[in-house]
Amino acid sequence: MGAPVFELDTALPAEIVPLSWLLGVWEGSGIVAYQVDDEIREYEFGQRVAFTQDGTPHVQYSSSTWLFGAPDGAAADDEPASAPAPLFSEMGYWRLARPLGAADAGPGMLPGIGEPVFTTAEEVETLRTADGAFELEVSILHPGGVSELYLGRIKGPRIDLATDAVVRTASAKEYAAATRLYGLVDGHLLWAWDIAALGQDLRTHASGRLARVE
Repeated sequence: MGAPVFELDTALPAEIVPLSWLLGVWEGSGIVAYQVDDEIREYEFGQRVAFTQDGTPHVQYSSSTWLFGAPDGAAADDEPASAPAPLFSEMGYWRLARPLGAADAGPGMLPGIGEPVFTTAEEVETLRTADGAFELEVSILHPGGVSELYLGRIKGPRIDLATDAVVRTASAKEYAAATRLYGLVDGHLLWAWDIAALGQDLRTHASGRLARVE
């Protein structure tokens, strides 16, 4: 028996409903703990994440983070505690994976032609995999010259992503691959991000726990 048809929130495009539990603004904290050769770089950070929707069949994503305390994790005894310092930001787009047709906008600013195909819950259900998940495409841009294309899946309140491609400018730091995991647990958004960078293999990098604030 196939998975039951999900209940459509009529305020959202049908394709956004599987992602709807992400929508809103989330804040919390997390830990960076990345080992480069024999050195472990470990910091605590704060984070604000926004998943927003503008009526198109994708979710807009942005994240900003800031360091707590001094860069080495603590101020010297005779120095005042450091104010939070900006750490990292990124932005991107999330959507269900499917071939784009004539009714979809693009390329560029070209409007779509004809009637959209996936406008009802039943039509979106045809995208569900045999085990009840939806495949995802996620593009994320870093300010340091790195662009990631993730492929993955969403099944209920869990998302698994892995990079299909990473593009870097000539001036960017070495960054080869990544995986990301998101889950809704007891009303909190938990996430983990592993990376292969600076000559290291894929390994633990950062994780966080966020609460919805809007």
